[in-house]
Amino acid sequence: MAPVHSFAGEIKIGVVNTEKVLRESRPAIAAQKKIEKEFQARDARIGELSAQIKALQQELEKNMSAAHEEERRLKERELASLSRRYQRTQQQMREDLSLRQNEEYGLILERINQVIKELAEKQSYDLILQLQDSVYRSARIDITDQVIKALNAMESAAGKP
Repeated sequence: MAPVHSFAGEIKIGVVNTEKVLRESRPAIAAQKKIEKEFQARDARIGELSAQIKALQQELEKNMSAAHEEERRLKERELASLSRRYQRTQQQMREDLSLRQNEEYGLILERINQVIKELAEKQSYDLILQLQDSVYRSARIDITDQVIKALNAMESAAGKP
């Protein structure tokens, strides 16, 4: 049997739930509010288109029997056109929103990694893993709250809310 070598000291391991940091840290919350504000007008426009579609559908249903065939066809075409515009606008907003979120969260992830590296060096960690979910991890090795506090402190020191 081969000899078993023991380490001079224990290995210090930590885990970080990045998803939680991106939900609860001040920079992430500020980024989400910023994005919501940027897309507020577009979201309102989509709501207006939805209301127009609903109104036109109700008008068609209510006046279907009384309307002339040609008038009804025009309304149906208008409804189809409006529905297509609504779907295109909604799809474009979803794509743009996803891009903006990726941009903002990419910047935050860089700061998170910087904070993790600093914590690792200060507290002599040998390994820190970023986990989204795990079946089990000891609270003793979970440093997520430390990362959130350090990230918030970094934001405050930089003069950001």
